[in-house]
Amino acid sequence: MYRHHFGLREMPFGITPDTSFFFACSNYQQALNTLLVAAKNGEGFIKITGEVGTGKTLLCRKFMATLDDGFVTAYIPNPYLEPRTLMLALADELEIPLERDVDQYHLLKAINHRLLVLAREGKRVLLCLDEAQAMPLESLEALRLLTNLETEKRKLLQIVLFGQPELDRKLQQDAIRQLAQRITFHYHLGPLTHDDLEFYLSHRLSVAGFTGSRLFGRDAVKLLNTASGGIPRLVNILAHKALMATYGEGKQQVRANHVRAAAKDTVAAKQALWPWMWLSAFTVLIAGTGMGWMYFK
Repeated sequence: MYRHHFGLREMPFGITPDTSFFFACSNYQQALNTLLVAAKNGEGFIKITGEVGTGKTLLCRKFMATLDDGFVTAYIPNPYLEPRTLMLALADELEIPLERDVDQYHLLKAINHRLLVLAREGKRVLLCLDEAQAMPLESLEALRLLTNLETEKRKLLQIVLFGQPELDRKLQQDAIRQLAQRITFHYHLGPLTHDDLEFYLSHRLSVAGFTGSRLFGRDAVKLLNTASGGIPRLVNILAHKALMATYGEGKQQVRANHVRAAAKDTVAAKQALWPWMWLSAFTVLIAGTGMGWMYFK
């Protein structure tokens, strides 16, 4: 691959959520701060939304890794589960021993007992659910009922929902309006700006061991911003392919033509890039027509 060609210790633009590559631009740092403040305040429900590929899973993992020993965390990556299965998943995360074929009453009693034990030990329990937009309404309601478990001082369980914007629309449904009212902290992750993208590329390259001068030319960064829409996952895919194209030519700097080749090979980027390419072609056509009229005057 191109690692040795560019002097890298590891691949800089993987799409696996790796917290060592977490990029704390203002948008993501504010989201992380929101999570930390809400968690320490003991809020029942916290919500983080963002479009596909904006880094919600990476933020979730960074958040859990940042919490101190006073927290016990449970993580459910795919909450498309009916209520009972969701409770069983939570019990498994909290290492609660259960009898085979335990009924609903004893399942909830076991969870409540475990939460009380942890509270007496001075621990806060925090459940993070990724892809929360996929949760059935009945399971969301079951979560709300779980947050009714509390001492006189605080909630026994805090819940963080990470989801796509569809989660907001789901929470507007009348059937779960009580849950929506309990969300006291929320944040929406937006795309990277052009300036953020410059630092994002440099940050990931630096973490991967790059020590040379500018690897992505300014024309490449500009086109990468347009083709990706600032979506980190798409940036990673395009940057990886652009590095491969650059390496294939034996070059040392990524230019716009390398990003363009990467975009043509990526469906989501191609859709974003086509309007820009048509606009450029139209601008050239208009300019050429104007010069023609001047010539024939």
